Amino acid sequence: MFPLKDDNPTAITPLVTWMLIAVNVMVFLHQVSLGPRSSRLFVYEYGAIPAVIVGLRKLPANVAPIPPVVSIFTSMFLHGSWMHLIGNMWFLWIFGNNIEEAMGGLRYLLFYLVCGFLASWSHIASNAGSVLPSLGASGAIAGILGAYIMLYPRARVWTLVFLGFFIRLMYIPAGLILGYWFLIQVVSGSLAGRQDAGGVAFWAHIGGFISGVVLVGLFKKRSVHFFNPPRSQAGAYYD
Repeated sequence: MFPLKDDNPTAITPLVTWMLIAVNVMVFLHQVSLGPRSSRLFVYEYGAIPAVIVGLRKLPANVAPIPPVVSIFTSMFLHGSWMHLIGNMWFLWIFGNNIEEAMGGLRYLLFYLVCGFLASWSHIASNAGSVLPSLGASGAIAGILGAYIMLYPRARVWTLVFLGFFIRLMYIPAGLILGYWFLIQVVSGSLAGRQDAGGVAFWAHIGGFISGVVLVGLFKKRSVHFFNPPRSQAGAYYD
């Protein structure tokens, strides 16, 4: 299942979501402009390396160090490929605007960073000896998905569904598609054990999602309720 758009209109212009997308894109464009060698060095300088953060290893002399805790935040704006970037920004574009509206811009930005921070620590806890840089916005975005499932589980999501050789487009409740996504992360993370699996930090996704579920109540506006009923672009409610 791959979400294309949600049928959950907002009354705001999601400026913070747009800003986050823009910053991620600009950082990646800078990263790829450096060339292969300098780009790799850039990733090691600003990525979150678990073994360095917990003090088990030190960076080579040719890598300019930044405080380990700072690298957790800078790593959220790095990506390993165009597909990595596009996939993350797509999910942020679909689900971020509703969470921004539910929290307000500043609280939403703080929520995003906190979820990303906790997601990184989930990855570090499961891969403390890893010397591979962790990078990407997926942990923070997983927090947004966790908040979305708590606030809008019945919102309809226009989804591309792969059924063997057949492909269908259908509306699926957000709770179902996001719950399925989380289940895949848990199963994949459990099968991968304590090692990186094909470069995917499943435990960062899991930690980010759980952080979003737990913290959304602290960041949302008081006027916003949990488990809101679905609504369409026309404003009709579906029960």
